[in-house]
Amino acid sequence: MRDQVMVITGASSGIGLVTARMAAKEGARLVLAARTEEALRELADEINQAGGQAIYVVADVSQQADVHRISQAALKRFGGFDTWVNDAGVSIYGKIEQMPIDDMRKLFETNVWGLIYGSLEAVHHLKSRGGAIVNVGSILSETTAILQTIYSASKHAVKGFTDGLRMELEMDGAPVAVCLVKPAAIDTPYTLNAKNYLDREPQHAPPAYAPDLVAQAILHCAESGQPEVTVGGGGKMVNAMSHYAPRLTDKFMEKVFSRQTKSNRPARALADNGLDHANAHLKERGNYPGHARETSLYTSATTHPMVTAAVLAGAGMGLAAWMARSGKPNARKVKEPQS
Repeated sequence: MRDQVMVITGASSGIGLVTARMAAKEGARLVLAARTEEALRELADEINQAGGQAIYVVADVSQQADVHRISQAALKRFGGFDTWVNDAGVSIYGKIEQMPIDDMRKLFETNVWGLIYGSLEAVHHLKSRGGAIVNVGSILSETTAILQTIYSASKHAVKGFTDGLRMELEMDGAPVAVCLVKPAAIDTPYTLNAKNYLDREPQHAPPAYAPDLVAQAILHCAESGQPEVTVGGGGKMVNAMSHYAPRLTDKFMEKVFSRQTKSNRPARALADNGLDHANAHLKERGNYPGHARETSLYTSATTHPMVTAAVLAGAGMGLAAWMARSGKPNARKVKEPQS
């Protein structure tokens, strides 16, 4: 990471914020982008005062001209960039028939078109020098969460676009890694920033994971170019259930997940959301009521398979040695009386 210049959209909150701080500690030079200038300025100052290098660009990724300004700022300050992270995203909770079409379009403008604009800017720059594009999708790129249908649909589109872009660049022999990171439920302000049409404040259904795990996966992709990483074994299980037992998954979503998504807190004012306006405040965590998991054996196994294999092999050898010792006859066994 110390040799990289990294662009991060959605850097003022949640996953993007944690990724920026983690990358800065590892020596990356950063171009931070989001809509909230105050938060971006504070984050850039924090990184620079700690000895890192960071600039910020106030940008709405749903506007292609804004996304172009991000890449131009990177070229002007650092001479280019090595990794572009498309993390900016918004969400809506509620039943589809209750949502205005304009809200649905606005969500797609950010989650899909913003990611496409960023990816194309990155391709234009990286095709001649090499690097990585890291797109933040979701486990909902594979399945659909009830009451988050439009968000789920946008993440399906993200996966389709990311996979197609990867194949086209490979076909052209371009030295660009295209990576998709698919987080499970992550304890970030996601639920607090979403536009909410439910009668209660939304929350994540268990299990939820710490955003640090997603940041680690993003940095891993920036260094290794791994095409796809799922963050959180719980999310992988949901996707597997959706694939092998789709009707059972439907019933689970309808009977269980829909209840778990609603907290006991009353809904905030509809106008208090991150879809219609910027409202990030440099917060990493959200309102998850339980304990967010700080580790994921599944993600570690998929991102560092050799290390995981060595650990498991060592554990297996230790178990075998213990069993062998347990199976030996006791040397101090009392002698049986002779006849």
